Amino acid sequence: METLGPRIKHLRLEAKLNKAALARRVGVSDVTISYWESGAIKQIGHERLVALAAALNCPLSALLDDEGTRPSPLFLKADASPPWTTPDAKGIELPIELTPGQRWDGDCHLVTPAPGECFDYLGAGDLAAIAPTEIFRQPGLYLIEEAGRLALRRVQQDAKGALTFQRQDDGSPAPYTPDCRLLGKIVSLWRHEAL
Repeated sequence: METLGPRIKHLRLEAKLNKAALARRVGVSDVTISYWESGAIKQIGHERLVALAAALNCPLSALLDDEGTRPSPLFLKADASPPWTTPDAKGIELPIELTPGQRWDGDCHLVTPAPGECFDYLGAGDLAAIAPTEIFRQPGLYLIEEAGRLALRRVQQDAKGALTFQRQDDGSPAPYTPDCRLLGKIVSLWRHEAL
């Protein structure tokens, strides 16, 4: 079984980062990265692991599970491709009881905003199950590409059957434009709540 240190090194090399570049992204020294990779430091706090996964652009499971059998939330970034397009992205199966009234077939992926990212309808620590689709299935929240950036919008059809897109704090939906493209339907959403 591969330990955490070699996984960090493997993922760093895969991301084409040197130790100093990774250290800057995570907010630690390059010596700390060396200690992590060599195994001299075996315990890494959750906050640092999340930052490390974001810096390496990989799911947290890639760091924690050498076989990666359990899918972990994929990081959603506004200026990136949909996170399920990466080779190590794993889908999830949701019980029908968790998705009442939703219709989708095929893959479903658990996503959360990457550290520092902000999305309408999806705050820091929130989780969303997204079923990739480029087809409008039913009114609801969708991940869309809008002017080259990923965004979450409430999508519905107007009286003439044309798609409209609505931001979270905007009462009036915007009409479809050629720079909008559906990428996935949110089939379930969980809000982070401090206990």
